[in-house]
Amino acid sequence: MSRGYTTVIGLEVHVQLKTESKLFCGCSTAFGAEQNTHTCPVCLGLPGVLPVANKRAVELTVLTALALNCEIQKYSKFDRKNYFYPDLPKNYQTSQFDKPFSKSGRLEITVSGAKKVIGVTRAHLEEDAGKLVHVGAGGQIGAAEESLVDLNRTGIPLLEIVSEPDMRSPLEAYEYLTTLKSLIQYIGASDCDMEKGTLRCDANVSLMEKGADKFGEKIEIKNLNSFKNVQKALEFEVARQTIALDNGEKLRQETRLFNADLGETVPMRSKEEAHDYRYFPEPDLVAFEFTDSMIAAIKKQLVELPSARCARFITEYGLPEYDAGVLTAAKDTADYFENCVKILNKPKAISNLVMTDLGGLLNEKKLEIKDSPVSPENLVRLVKLVDGGTISGKMAKTVFAEMFASGNDPEGIVKKKGLVQISDEGAIVTVVDKVLAENIKAVQDFKSGNERALGSLVGQVMKATGGKANPAVVNKILKEKLSK
Repeated sequence: MSRGYTTVIGLEVHVQLKTESKLFCGCSTAFGAEQNTHTCPVCLGLPGVLPVANKRAVELTVLTALALNCEIQKYSKFDRKNYFYPDLPKNYQTSQFDKPFSKSGRLEITVSGAKKVIGVTRAHLEEDAGKLVHVGAGGQIGAAEESLVDLNRTGIPLLEIVSEPDMRSPLEAYEYLTTLKSLIQYIGASDCDMEKGTLRCDANVSLMEKGADKFGEKIEIKNLNSFKNVQKALEFEVARQTIALDNGEKLRQETRLFNADLGETVPMRSKEEAHDYRYFPEPDLVAFEFTDSMIAAIKKQLVELPSARCARFITEYGLPEYDAGVLTAAKDTADYFENCVKILNKPKAISNLVMTDLGGLLNEKKLEIKDSPVSPENLVRLVKLVDGGTISGKMAKTVFAEMFASGNDPEGIVKKKGLVQISDEGAIVTVVDKVLAENIKAVQDFKSGNERALGSLVGQVMKATGGKANPAVVNKILKEKLSK
């Protein structure tokens, strides 16, 4: 039987900043170019060259730090982090050590409806390394036949956000990543596309006995290519460490890789002691001194952040917390919704269409909402057709699917398909009388107290009218006739 442990998780998130050029040179940061074509003597570290810091990268780092409620250090500098690896042509990485741009921040997350604050140790700026491509053995380094290096990524501005070890479950880690990604995308600091490597994450996890005040041995997990895989890797690792500790094993600090196909972590290398990177101040770059006016100017670039926008959607539009959370998770979705509401003040009806019908079709076609074939104007026109009784809610789903497929306006689709709803009471009474005459048992059941029989009768009327009868009118007429 398990003695009971507390899970301790901290995350290191690396985000490529959205700049046109690299951190210390003018090479392009565009993704997908031919290997080793976006390089120059500066990012390759050739003799006799000098780096120049990218102003926009520094601004985006400070902007992100402000959004994370970090303290901006008035004095900061770059340092050389010395290590040898094939993807590091200079044999050192220009990073930040003891004087980062920011420290001591926090990020509030929501887990199963409860709020929790996760501490942010620091957010610092560094240059990215190159990319190794392992040939054979499914791309795994351990059994690869050979490794190739692409230095296009070398020198791209990389923001490292280090959390405090405040997360106590894999689910909390997942929610932290989701919240952090949304915030970074909102302020335009990065695309956060894990498939392109613009967001990468390493997880640190340990277990300590309940009531203890000392953390257990830290295990680092790498090769995490999605938020779900972060959660799965942590779940596996917590279970693995629990079994090991219950069996009396002594865990050692190590780095492990997550194998998504097997759903388990495997050893990569042991870490008896922390690596000595022999940091020293970067001699080719001057230190940074931020004034209050400089920080204030950057702060003006902050937009309304997801948490604040979510709260506003609840109070201003009267939306449920769930709706507001879904709509504000991505800035483009929130913008789309508000563009609709500006045209027609029907927040809940618009929310339902955006979250379910539009969201489902966008996911199916793997499209972003900014590429939606249905414009806010056309979506609102569809809502008006339902509100005006021209079509029913069920018809609206058919019309919306056609709008998404063709990009056409809803009125034209309704006319072309002959989907106009029948709201004329005289016409519906004729059909209702016929249905009642043909369904004597259902009529008797309803009058005997079986209210579900009404639904059966409504269904028969809708079937007889090809789904075009106004359901509200059908219900009204049926109840009137059945009460006699």
